[in-house]
Amino acid sequence: MARTARTAWPLREPLIDGDKTPAEVTIDISRPLEGRPTPLWWAAFLTAVTFLAIGALAVSYQIRVGIGTWGLNRTIGWSFDITNFVFWVGIGHAGTLISAILFLLRQRWRTSVNRAAEAMTLFAVMCAGLFPVIHMGRPWLAFWVLPYPNFRGPLWVNFRSPLLWDVFAISTYFIISAVFWYVGLVPDLATLRDRFKPGFKQRLFSFFSLGWNGALSTWNRYETVYLILAAALATPLVLSVHSIVSFDFATSVVPGWHTTIFPPYFVGGAIFSGMSMVLTLMIIARKTMRLEDYLTHRHIDAMTKLVLATSWMVAIAYATEFFIALYSGNPYERFAFLNRALGPMAWSYWIMVCCNVLVPQIFWFRRMRRALPVVFVATILINVGMWFERFVIITTSLSRDYLPSSWASYTPTLIELATLAGSFGLFFTCFLLFCRFLPMIAMAEVKGVLNAHLRPEHEDAPADPGPVSLELRPEENPT
Repeated sequence: MARTARTAWPLREPLIDGDKTPAEVTIDISRPLEGRPTPLWWAAFLTAVTFLAIGALAVSYQIRVGIGTWGLNRTIGWSFDITNFVFWVGIGHAGTLISAILFLLRQRWRTSVNRAAEAMTLFAVMCAGLFPVIHMGRPWLAFWVLPYPNFRGPLWVNFRSPLLWDVFAISTYFIISAVFWYVGLVPDLATLRDRFKPGFKQRLFSFFSLGWNGALSTWNRYETVYLILAAALATPLVLSVHSIVSFDFATSVVPGWHTTIFPPYFVGGAIFSGMSMVLTLMIIARKTMRLEDYLTHRHIDAMTKLVLATSWMVAIAYATEFFIALYSGNPYERFAFLNRALGPMAWSYWIMVCCNVLVPQIFWFRRMRRALPVVFVATILINVGMWFERFVIITTSLSRDYLPSSWASYTPTLIELATLAGSFGLFFTCFLLFCRFLPMIAMAEVKGVLNAHLRPEHEDAPADPGPVSLELRPEENPT
């Protein structure tokens, strides 16, 4: 008797929905670049440009008048400016995490989100660099922080200052991230070059695709360069950049700042806030750019798990800080942390704790991880909490120093609030323009995982051969 059997490999949930072919991937991802923007894109873009214009007016006014337009005083010399700087540097960390570290760990789900995360890194670093330049008071002299030969006599940069370390760290991070992002774009730029008709766009993409021809030798060189950038440059930067930013505080003697936990604490918090921002952007992009088949529930699920893991890292850091302060016997440290939790600005501390520790716990439940409105609201709350974390560390610690006679409070002015809104406008404007004019999903990498869900759980096992006929002719029957 004839019988038919099917090999029963355990199937994974597909990374890409819709049973796409490589040609369909190219068409779907190129469509936003070739057609007209959707109404949702226009609504998001006009909103972002409005906030950017408000921020530009505020920055122009404060440059003309001076940073006296801020709510700073003799006691609190840092507040919104450095809070925003550290916040945006942290946002930029998720791009390098997804692109480099998850690439080295062979996480296939990263292929749909790494390109947008890398672009997000560049835009976040641009926003971060804006605030120290404004805080100089004379931004047209910002080049003075660069150690170059000059004719100003003994005037030179102070290499022992953590603020100068920030200059080197952020500029290096931006350059390496830009190179890493551009190298990953080259195969897709060549694809767009071949799709466009002769004209300005084709010449532009032809120039930036660096003569890509798709040959095996070209792919080998590309993969070698990408691996070197990921392993030797991008991954160490994830750990080093925000560690250096934390030295702005850890090398001081201000209670609440002088602690050795800051480097890992800041790195964990940066990844936490960055992953949350990536989730926010991906949920917006999948609707505005009609990419639901490529930014699937599996991607959202994987990223929310990372958010949950890093939230526990941040929670442990909060508890460790309090333990060290209480166990050390240092009255100034004890007072600094009790003032955070119980003092006049305790409201900001508890917003931080609720948003960063309590809100992510909903991601223990798979149903919540797959509910996009819930994830969207949760990621916004997490980034609100991470902004308040930097505000608590900086402003609350400075408001109560060693001398009670110099204690002061702080209230942001409209100029500071408008500048913060403008930084968000700059960030989202750049991101939406990127989505409009460049492929926000790596076509070449997505094509490599189209059939990943058909592979067995163990990569060294043979691929699923599909239906297998076990019908034997009588002469082949061993019995």
